[in-house]
This record gives sequence, structure tokens and C-alpha cells, in this order.
Amino acid sequence: MNSINRRTVLAGLGAAGTGLLAACGKDVPDTPSLLSPTGSQVARAEKKRGATGRVVSINVTAAPATLDLGGGVLAKSWAFSGQVPGKEIRISAGDTLAAELSNQLPGATTTSLHWHGISLRSDMDGVPPITQNPVRAGSNFTYRFVADKPGTYFFHPHVGVQVDRAMYAPLIIEDPKEPLSYDDEWVVVLDDWLDGVAGTPDDVFAELSHHMSGMDMNSTGSSRATSSRSPSMSASTPGSPSASSGDGPSTRFRLTGTASPLLGRDAGDVNYPYHLINGRVPTDPAVYTGTPGRRVRLRIVNAGADTAYRVALGGHKLTVTHTDGFPVEHEEVDTLLVAMGERYDVLVTLDDGVFPLVALAEGKDVTGMALVRTGSGGLPDPAVRPQELDGRTVTAGQLRASDGVRLEAKDPDQVVRVKLTGSMGAYDWAINGKRFDMADPTANPLLVQEGQRVRLDFVNATNMWHPMHLHGHTYQLGDTGPRKDTTIVLPRSKVSVLFDADNPGQWMLHCHNAYHSEAGMMALVAYGA
Repeated sequence: MNSINRRTVLAGLGAAGTGLLAACGKDVPDTPSLLSPTGSQVARAEKKRGATGRVVSINVTAAPATLDLGGGVLAKSWAFSGQVPGKEIRISAGDTLAAELSNQLPGATTTSLHWHGISLRSDMDGVPPITQNPVRAGSNFTYRFVADKPGTYFFHPHVGVQVDRAMYAPLIIEDPKEPLSYDDEWVVVLDDWLDGVAGTPDDVFAELSHHMSGMDMNSTGSSRATSSRSPSMSASTPGSPSASSGDGPSTRFRLTGTASPLLGRDAGDVNYPYHLINGRVPTDPAVYTGTPGRRVRLRIVNAGADTAYRVALGGHKLTVTHTDGFPVEHEEVDTLLVAMGERYDVLVTLDDGVFPLVALAEGKDVTGMALVRTGSGGLPDPAVRPQELDGRTVTAGQLRASDGVRLEAKDPDQVVRVKLTGSMGAYDWAINGKRFDMADPTANPLLVQEGQRVRLDFVNATNMWHPMHLHGHTYQLGDTGPRKDTTIVLPRSKVSVLFDADNPGQWMLHCHNAYHSEAGMMALVAYGA
């Protein structure tokens, strides 16, 4: 989510009076002509969505806020409507959402809203400068679109590394013909946190991008500068991997030693002092109160910037029913691995007592915790590690799409190679060896044509894992895997996904590690005009 604040590139990018990027390439030889995000094809596709005719109007205010994270921890951050997570939006499939964003951020800070996972019209996707001008400080912008696919989603900015502040909130699209049977539900939002307590996300990105080139890198892409943990972080992250210090470049935030059996030798790079569940620290957790025997649907969202979480509920099995909004054949698991940007829905039948819902920061050896209370009992230790964390884990690649959402089997019309490149040393994260450039956002597009079956081959040539997110579409993992919009691509591995090019416009494809994306691991998936 490359920052456009630091570049003056917006003038003249779009159609007069709108700031939207028009079809390009007419004045540059050998540059393909791209479909405009406001083209007639976009309007035609929007009319095909199953709309109810109901309009749900809401207001979202982005502004500075002092947030109470519990346990005496106060954080000065930017938030939606003064809370973390932001206020949940809940609508029914087919409703039209009219969301007015009011930008009350300080100075000349611009922002936007991206509706993560939603198949919507391209000009409402919230990606400056591709689909709109950024919303200036002191200004408003209304997003209006039909949300026709039920599921668990969320929304966040697509400017700089703002997603690593408190600017995110769940978006739940209910199914009026809900096939699942359950008694209650609980939305569970995970987040890695440092803003306003240890620095800012901009501080983190400056350190990673400007200082990592001075580190001596070994063949695995991990830094050798592994000395004692930074004093500023050690008190709040006992037992975590170390932040480097000593004779090398200043590394207040950079982690080393984050190996994971699930993600590889480098599971994450940023040393967060807190890991939150529903905006609360483990010493003062969020609590769900229910009764024994109640069947509860947990809607789990990872809104973090650099951390995948292994999630388990002590004393319980979880039945996976959905991932990224789409149903899967049910699987019973002990624990889930949830990458940044992913969502999972699970069913659980509650036992009698007090149980920790734990989110283990994969490779970082620290946890977030919330509580499920159905009876008497004392508070678990904030650092508790339920045995389920070491139990059966089913990753997305082992799940199967439900019959009703599985793509019809056919050969792809087009195969697009998406090579993931870069390293921590140079911090040159890119796609196909080219870092996305906000000054020339339509350079090197990945072209698709409406009506085609497209296969994306993610080829990870790096020594780090990447959660790859496609806007405006869901793809299928292989021939029978789940429908998703965000998927983990492990180091030195290949993942092939399929989607139908049925939502014309211009769409971002990027790593949902906020710092990799900001460094340039983004590409434009564009429909040809």
C-alpha cells in the first residue's frame, strides 16, 4: 500500500473533475490500453449483482484518538470513530452500502477505504491513485456499492502503512438464507500493535527500508546481526525473539530468530510490544459470555500488518466452515493459522468454565488472549499456551471448496506468472522483479480479458512467506481448493490459483504484509480496454 503522501503524482492522472485514472497508454507506444475503473463495462457488471434495493448508510470518521487497550495501556493512534477495532458494519447480501468517509487526520494526511475481500465496482475499491484520488484531510468521500456475496470481511485504508494503526473494522455480510445452524456469533479481530506505545508504523518502515541494506545477510535472507533485544521493547515482549542492536544499524523494531515450522525461517520482521484480540491486551482481555452447550460461530479476522497467528480455544475443537467469506467442506481442527488479511469462520460448542482464546504470533513466541466464560473460574495466566496450539492444524491448501462455490472445471484461457522477488537485505520486495511505482502506476500491468478463466502462478523466489491478496475477485486454490482472496505462499514454493475475469476494472494484487507492500510488492491486474 505504497504511500502517495510523499510523492506529487496525482495531478492530471484522472478524468477531469473526478481524479479517477482513465484508460491509459494512448500516447505511449507499446503501452496497452486499459479499461477505466469508471468504464461502461464496470457499470454493466454492477447492474448484474443481486441487489435488494435496500441502502445502508453509515459514516466512518478517520481521526486521531487515544485508545484504551486495557491493563493501563493507552495508545495515541489514528482510528475509525475513536475505537479499536472500528465499529462493525453489518448488512445483508445484496444491500447497497453507502459509507461516507470523513478524513479528520492531522496535517495534510490523505487516506481511503479499501473493502477487503469484497467483489465490488472498481471505482469504489479505495486504491489511490488507481481507482480514486486520495481523500484529503478535512474532506469527505462516499463509497457506494452493492455487496452481494455473504461472508466475513473487513475494511482499512490503502495509503501508506496506515493499516498498522487502528484504522480497520469488520464488515459482516449476512446470508438471508444462512445454511449454518448456530446459537450466537462472536467477531474476533486479531492485531499486532505498536503505534503510540513504541513508535509509529512510519518509523518501522523507515527503519526497515533505509537501514536493512547495511545488514550482513546470510543465504537464508535473515540478518546475522543478532544481539540483545532492544531495551525499549524488552519489557513488553518477554520471551520473544530478539530485536537487533549493537554495532550495526539502529534496529528498534527489527526482529530476528522468527523461524516457524509452518512459515519457514523468517515468519515476521517487526517486534510488536502487544498482540491484541478485539483491541485488548492479554492482561485485561475481551470476554465473550455464554452458556454451556451453546453453539457459537466465531468470525476470525487478522487485521495485523506483519504477524500470522495460530489461533486456538483452550479445551475445545474448532470446525472450519468458511475461509475469506466462502464456504468449505467442514473440517475439525485444534488450531488455525491465520495470515494477515485472511478470515476464517469456525463453529464451536462451548463447555462449562472459563477458557482462553489464544492467538500465538507465529514465530514470535508471544500471544494475544481473549476469554470465553460460560461458568465459574478464575482468569487464565495471560501467557497461557493451551495444548490445542500444538494439535491438528489444517492449512487452506488442505481445505476443499463447498460444491456450491467450486469453480466449474475447465482449462485456463490465460496463465499469468507472478514471481515474488526481493530480500530483507535490500528491502526490494517486488513482483516479477519490478517494484510498484506510484509515479507510474499503470506500468507493467498484468493484463486479463473479461470472460476468461485466468490462472495465476505465484512463484516465491524469496526466503520469506507472503500472503498474496487480489482485489475485486476471489480465486480458487487449485482445482478443488477453497475460494479465497488472500493466500499464503511459502518460501521457495509455488501456488496456482484460478479465477474468472468477471469483474472489469483495475485491481491491485499485493502482499498483505503492510511493509512488503509499501516497499513495492504490488502489481496492477488490469482488464484490457
